[in-house]
Amino acid sequence: MNNTSIFADFHLHSAYSADCETDLRELISSCRELGLKMICLTDHNDFEFPDVPSHIRFDLDTENYLKELKSLREELKPDFDLRIGIEQGVMPSTCDKLNDFSKRYPGFDFIICSSHVVKEQDPYYPETFISPDGSRIDPKIIYNAYFEDILYNVQHFHDYNVYGHLDYVFRYGPRKINSEIFVNEYYDDIKDIVHEILKTIIEDGKGIEINTGSLYRGMDFMHPHELILKMYKELGGEILTFGSDAHDTVHPGYAFDKAREFALETGFKAFCTFKDMKPEFHDL
Repeated sequence: MNNTSIFADFHLHSAYSADCETDLRELISSCRELGLKMICLTDHNDFEFPDVPSHIRFDLDTENYLKELKSLREELKPDFDLRIGIEQGVMPSTCDKLNDFSKRYPGFDFIICSSHVVKEQDPYYPETFISPDGSRIDPKIIYNAYFEDILYNVQHFHDYNVYGHLDYVFRYGPRKINSEIFVNEYYDDIKDIVHEILKTIIEDGKGIEINTGSLYRGMDFMHPHELILKMYKELGGEILTFGSDAHDTVHPGYAFDKAREFALETGFKAFCTFKDMKPEFHDL
């Protein structure tokens, strides 16, 4: 049950996402039972997602998606507020294509920009950390390349509202990364480029999310890590959404009480929802 002032989950997936089998109506019903008052569906759209090793295509059936969500939105009024979003998987090679996509489909309330691929691989797969000759790649090479891509993305793609799970890449690798390992072994290598990323995001009028999906995937910190969220706040970041990244009916609104405390401890006083691509601020 969602027992916090965070009444809106702005990162959720249904069967419109290639990695999800959750029925849209079942998801909405579960969200209502869990106490959420507003949700935004943000199903995946990842152009040029690598075929190997997953053989999964993440191209969203956008026309049917928008049609069904618009119909559901009207059906649910006024008892439940359904917002229409999308999670755009962005790579340097797809920025232009996604800018064209946005011109074709202007009917979204909210767009998450996310990075799911580095060096032509999703780091979810162990192959990302293995070279063609079978030797192990230093994880720092992969992690650093991931943030270099994000910097390019935020410099060249602008039709989004928040950057999703900014340090997603640390979910994966040859070993499990906890907060202590992140701070002691990796943060110093990425902090300068993360500073540039966050500065660019803020100057572009965008924001970031607190993503609790890492917690039910076995990590001991949310996305982004507290050092990154603090940097965002210190640089003047204000736009902040909350998302569970749920791909099922169990995890919508997951640990939003902890996420709220995390935001308050970092100095935030408000969080955002979005309508027609414009932020709405709510007290924490």
